[in-house]
Amino acid sequence: MHQGLTSAQVAERVAKGSVNTTARRSSRTFGQILRANLLTRFNAIIAVLCGLILVFGQPVDALFGSVIVVNSAVGVIQELRAKRTLDRLTLLTEAPVRVLRDGREVSIRPGEVVVDDLVLLGPGEKVPVDGAVREADGVEIDESLLTGEADPVEKRRGDKVQSGTFVAAGSCLLAATGVGEKAYAARLAAEASRFELTDSELMTAINRLLRLVTWIIVPIGGLLVVRLFTSGASVSDAVVGSVAGVVPMIPEGLVLMTSVAFAVGVIRLGRRRCLVQELPAVEVLARVDTLCIDKTGTLTEPGMALREVRPYDGVSPGVARAALAALARAEAKPNQTMRAIGDSLSADGWHAAETVPFSSARKFSGASFPEHGTWLVGAPDVLLPDDDPARREAQDLAATGRRVLALVRSAALASRDRRTAALVVLEQRIRADAPDMIRYFAAQGVDVKVISGDDPAAVGAIARQVGIPSADAPADARSLPQEPDALADAVAGHTVFGRATPQRKREFVAALHARGRTVAMTGDGVNDALALKDSDLGVAMGSGSPATRAVAQVVLLGDNFTALPHVLAEGRRVLANIEHVANLFLTKTVYAALLALLVGIAQVPFPFLPRHITLVGTLTIGVPGFFLALAPNSGRARPGFVPRVLRFAVPAGAVAASMTFAAYAVARSNTASSLRADRSTATLTLFLVAFAALVVIARPYTRWRLGLLAVMAGCFAAVAVLPGTRQVADLTFPEPRDTLAGLGLAVLGAAVLVVLLRLDRWLTRVG
Repeated sequence: MHQGLTSAQVAERVAKGSVNTTARRSSRTFGQILRANLLTRFNAIIAVLCGLILVFGQPVDALFGSVIVVNSAVGVIQELRAKRTLDRLTLLTEAPVRVLRDGREVSIRPGEVVVDDLVLLGPGEKVPVDGAVREADGVEIDESLLTGEADPVEKRRGDKVQSGTFVAAGSCLLAATGVGEKAYAARLAAEASRFELTDSELMTAINRLLRLVTWIIVPIGGLLVVRLFTSGASVSDAVVGSVAGVVPMIPEGLVLMTSVAFAVGVIRLGRRRCLVQELPAVEVLARVDTLCIDKTGTLTEPGMALREVRPYDGVSPGVARAALAALARAEAKPNQTMRAIGDSLSADGWHAAETVPFSSARKFSGASFPEHGTWLVGAPDVLLPDDDPARREAQDLAATGRRVLALVRSAALASRDRRTAALVVLEQRIRADAPDMIRYFAAQGVDVKVISGDDPAAVGAIARQVGIPSADAPADARSLPQEPDALADAVAGHTVFGRATPQRKREFVAALHARGRTVAMTGDGVNDALALKDSDLGVAMGSGSPATRAVAQVVLLGDNFTALPHVLAEGRRVLANIEHVANLFLTKTVYAALLALLVGIAQVPFPFLPRHITLVGTLTIGVPGFFLALAPNSGRARPGFVPRVLRFAVPAGAVAASMTFAAYAVARSNTASSLRADRSTATLTLFLVAFAALVVIARPYTRWRLGLLAVMAGCFAAVAVLPGTRQVADLTFPEPRDTLAGLGLAVLGAAVLVVLLRLDRWLTRVG
């Protein structure tokens, strides 16, 4: 009898550092967050420009430098909030480890395992450390996450087992040999639960835009600086004008708003007890068009209830019930089905000498009892021959939505000489909210496919009751073709599948990918781990096996299927809102670059002071962009993010630049007007055209969106009218003719913008 380590031996190993802790974190440290938000390329550029203004200009013109403080503060605060949420939820999902200490079984955190601990492992449990098998009871280890091999590997006494693998079947006692940084999984430095923005299609697109912007800023900004310094203006005026021209070209808030939108998405889902283990998963949520779900625990309630035992071949009901109870008791870690049987039945005097644990590949379990023979229980279509009347009866029962198992006698565990002893009928309860969820996904254009290991007829019956389309024609996964193209056609043509093995589920995901589908898959058992890993978005149940939680991007901590619509909606909200924000920031970059180019060619004073650009940018981009990034939005994700943003930003920026420069030229042609008044006219025109672009982006209009637009317009009017704020903003409108010209050109610009955007939509539809 193994006793395990004593408390003194554990303390000795902890003192030596022989404990299962690693330096790897689930999220960035405070220092890393601070550096990532402060030490950015755009912050450095803005800081230098701000310094130039403080040296050569007036402090009020350096207000744009506050964007560094605001951007960094918001980014740090939001990421710290998301970090706390992620770290707390990650801790909640950390599966305890069972070890023998002082002669008894205790549960501890994975980080508390020490060298030489005796670890107890059962089906679905993750191997937390490297070790050697001390005792094995039909244990099979799933090493697919390390080797890519789908078939479980049987382990015997003395065999090595690596951390990061999972128990597929059976149980064992493992002596820990490699812990902490010395464990194999730690050396792999898995990135499954890190807090980062890498490998994001959206962030890749935004970085492409930023690289494009950099190439635009350098030559145009250089031309502007050269022209202003050679135009005869003073050094101070040249520096201030150059800064005023370069600053608005920098989309400094775009990356910030994207990060904030992602982080807020994580926090919102966390409040619904959804753990997002990778930030890019929030983006993938929006792109999902196919959702693969299991039947048990998703469409039905997690538990089952034993309905009846139907004896066959002269077997007495008492013997059949005793055999079932003994088989349930022989399982080291029974699944839900065997727990339901074990909770309803009892057996005395049945002691298993040899067992075969249940696995998803075998679809049955069994045990040999010295005084009662060998018994197997599992899927009727696996254990019973095709011509067995009991098998046909099992199919009829399964068609009503019940779970049916076959109990058989066998000459030996590996023998094919079997006789039907009984049919076991279990009741499954459909989740009350499942039909509403299926209707929601249908309305959102998401195809739902039910992929289960159960009998196809039983899966189809449940699917029909919750409203799954085409559930009347369930497919047997075993009968589908192996050839990839033919399999892809078959998967596309059915919505309900039964008798799907773990490898078959994986092949289904590949088939859907071959048809260009973005696949999300839910699961809770170790048999789902491979398919979850291969899907675009793995969604695991919180009470599921550690295998599924380790590979999933999203974990439903409350095991609540009703959270899935919120998960989908959050992803779509984030992606659609970031596109709106990108439209705003890139519009500013385009009009700033074109104005700088026009000023450089015309060799005139720059039409703005930095404070003017700060005022217009704050009221038409910064403040409204922040609110729009966090607004409700249920728009479906569409490909072509960069072309779509450019199709809006380029015409909007071109119209804003051309109308603003025209108004500036009209004002300059008035000899009675001062440079201050000319710049005021240009500022008014630019604000109105940029505001028109904001009005277009803010659709669809709701009460709060209209209120936001009204507040932004009111703020500019207050700055332009009130003497104190007008003086700080350096605005004046002494010439009615110039003001009316600016207003007229702004209205013309708004009309041209609407026409161009409608033309673009028409061309898109036609194309």
